[in-house]
Amino acid sequence: MAACPIAWASTTTWSMSSLRSSLPSSSFHSVRRPRHFPSIGSTSTSSPRIRISLPEPNPIPSFLGLAPLNPLLSLSEEFTSSARKTENGSRLLRVYAMRHGRKVPKLNRPPDQRRALLRGLTTQLLIHGRICTTRARARAMRKWVDKMITLAKDGSLHKRRQALGFIYDKQTVHALFAEVEERFGDRNGGYTRIIRTLPRRGDNAPMAFIELVE
Repeated sequence: MAACPIAWASTTTWSMSSLRSSLPSSSFHSVRRPRHFPSIGSTSTSSPRIRISLPEPNPIPSFLGLAPLNPLLSLSEEFTSSARKTENGSRLLRVYAMRHGRKVPKLNRPPDQRRALLRGLTTQLLIHGRICTTRARARAMRKWVDKMITLAKDGSLHKRRQALGFIYDKQTVHALFAEVEERFGDRNGGYTRIIRTLPRRGDNAPMAFIELVE
């Protein structure tokens, strides 16, 4: 029995021009040659053949990745302003910068407790004239004591109400406003003095005395 002849596509030698022309693009579509298969049971070469036409492939779009077309431009636009607003007033973007030059003594407390602690220490110092506390608390409360004395030197009703909103004891505020000119009238700042002392027993925390100058 004679073998059934099979027609194969002629092999061609590939080159760069043929490869470049075979790539799909938006303006050019490659056309595939239909495959020819011989009819079953036929030995003649002139037998009818079945043609199967395959659909033309769609052009593959180029992949640009997840990055934007101009990433440097988009980043610069985002960080140029700290916040942007839309037409209805809602904020679209909020970018916070680093806290350079804004060091605040935390004292291991949240803001409300830290303010209450400083108010209590300031009140006690104005009452007693000298207290012992940690060095960190003494340095943190020094500016508030100076501010209360500066308000008292002004002597206006508005400054008195500001001092009443910070100092816990009312009588201390009135006594401070009455005696501030006699005690600190010729001094333009530096109303407190910090004296270091031995560390605290137990946790070895650095301690210091803070007092009002004469």
